[in-house]
Amino acid sequence: MKNRKLSFIFIAVLAVAALILALDMTGAIDFGKDDAQHVQYKDFIEMANLDEVQSVTIGNDFVMFTSNGKTLKTSNPNYDGFVRDMLEHGIEVTDETKGDDAFNNVMDVVFNVFFIGLIAFGAIKLIQYSRKTFKVVKHTGVRFSDIAGMDGLKKDMMFLVDVLKNPNAYKCKGVRQVKGVILEGPPGNGKTLFAKALAQEAGVRFIATKGADFQSAMMSMGSRKIRMLFSKANRNKPCIVFIDEFDSIGERRNYAGTGIDKENNRIITAMLNEMDGFTANNGLLVIAATNSFASLDPALVRPGRFDLKYHIGEPDYATRLRLVEIYTKDKKLEDGLDGAALAVSFDGLSCSAIEAVLNEASAIAVQHSSEISVQDILDAAAKTGSRLATKPRTNKR
Repeated sequence: MKNRKLSFIFIAVLAVAALILALDMTGAIDFGKDDAQHVQYKDFIEMANLDEVQSVTIGNDFVMFTSNGKTLKTSNPNYDGFVRDMLEHGIEVTDETKGDDAFNNVMDVVFNVFFIGLIAFGAIKLIQYSRKTFKVVKHTGVRFSDIAGMDGLKKDMMFLVDVLKNPNAYKCKGVRQVKGVILEGPPGNGKTLFAKALAQEAGVRFIATKGADFQSAMMSMGSRKIRMLFSKANRNKPCIVFIDEFDSIGERRNYAGTGIDKENNRIITAMLNEMDGFTANNGLLVIAATNSFASLDPALVRPGRFDLKYHIGEPDYATRLRLVEIYTKDKKLEDGLDGAALAVSFDGLSCSAIEAVLNEASAIAVQHSSEISVQDILDAAAKTGSRLATKPRTNKR
């Protein structure tokens, strides 16, 4: 409701300004543009010298005057002594140019109101943006049990969960809580899921963002967004801040001097300041996901800022087998085709690629039968651009 009222006021001010400008341009409020007969200025002066002019009304472009009961007009000479000359001839003078000055004053006021309103509108939008950006999630709804396989990584993550749950206990034992964790590996293998599961298991708030959110055409806007992110996280502690596509903002600094390089350097500097600005054991953990750890700035990912790095690679056989079981739970495979055969064929595929192949195979299967065949798997792999390690083998005799 408040946004609607603000927009209505803004549009109303704009409409009034546009109307006044339109009237001014069309001459609807300009004096002197009527059907009165026009006479040459020299003829007007001759009439004035002969005392044939009784009154004059001075406008911006014309001088209207009465002569022997007739209303006539002539050009405005626009010289300072005109009014005095008319008065010396005993002519009654009305100066309407003051009305034009008043109009100009009104236009100045309208412009100022419009300009100030535009600034206020932008400021309000900026405040609203800061409130809506970086949404705080209390419950992600994802647990480690929802992630297939990767039991070793889950075990390591449970240590972080315990530290987040019991920071004072670890502080008494002299154990410093890590500030940051890097999740590195190819896309589609669950880096985001692990971050969400960690927040859910620890019972802390979760803020998810990505590197593209900090990129802006406006200089210094990226570093400002970094400060906004950590300000919101500090207000919602205990909290996990998850930054996906971290390499797009944490890339190794380049001092070539271009505008993009300078903005990237500002973002990294802001990130360094924020990572150094909060103390350990304060309930704030930063998790950054990247596909290319080697491209990150060394100063940013050094111990003391990002203490731990976990590699989340392509799923192993056990994980692939579990993924097949999950994604074919409500689907039927043809006789002789089982999860073990598919797990072998899916070697080298990411978790998301395996899900995509099985989903597409199901869509193909419903067009001819209710069972997923080997050919359906092959066709689905081709459609999704996934390269199978081997053709699925069946147990048919």
